[in-house]
Amino acid sequence: MKIALLGYGKMGKVIERIALERGHEIVLKKDEFNTYDGLSTADVAIDFSVPSAAVSNISASFNANVPVVSGTTGWLEHYDEMIALCNEKKSGFISSSNFSLGVNIFFGLNEYLAKIMNQFDSYKVSMEEIHHIHKLDAPSGTAISLAQGVIENSNYKNWTLEDAKTNEIRIEAKRIGEVPGTHTVNYDSAIDSIEIKHTAHNREGFALGAVIAAEWLAGKQGVFSMKDVLNLK
Repeated sequence: MKIALLGYGKMGKVIERIALERGHEIVLKKDEFNTYDGLSTADVAIDFSVPSAAVSNISASFNANVPVVSGTTGWLEHYDEMIALCNEKKSGFISSSNFSLGVNIFFGLNEYLAKIMNQFDSYKVSMEEIHHIHKLDAPSGTAISLAQGVIENSNYKNWTLEDAKTNEIRIEAKRIGEVPGTHTVNYDSAIDSIEIKHTAHNREGFALGAVIAAEWLAGKQGVFSMKDVLNLK
């Protein structure tokens, strides 16, 4: 399979190594200094860039008839536009805040726990996410996905980085050293606390999941999620 890498930072380099190990070919390594030359020859594009470049990368891929796996976060105000373009070009698209197998299992646990805890109004939910100091967006896309999972399965209506009001989920975002990513969901009451936590030890899980998603997406049309890729629905 021929892969275009849109974004060639630390994650892009790990994705490249794993893709090559799995027998794929890299036809483009796009960064801020080069063009999209070679994109049209790809079977699939993997976008791990920065929020300011994501929409351009995704648009260029769809316009070149190349399906996209995107792990970039912080650009979702344009998500509906990209979905419309994907459908217009009859392309394929998977956008996820996190491609790690473990995190996607964690998403499922989070949703299930939210359904249970919604019966007990003595507990207040809050979240903490910790990432490396180079991460540009806060809170992380994964934290937002976790908050959305609670909102969809409870009476909570919104998340905030500030002090939480009624029916709001407080997210504390920390940037420390080179931490790959740690996410904690806490339900706290006057009597006790219940906590679920996912800790990434390195970037390997994110990269492998993105390559697996690309393998799954190649040749498909439509908008999908990691639940489709991993058959978690």
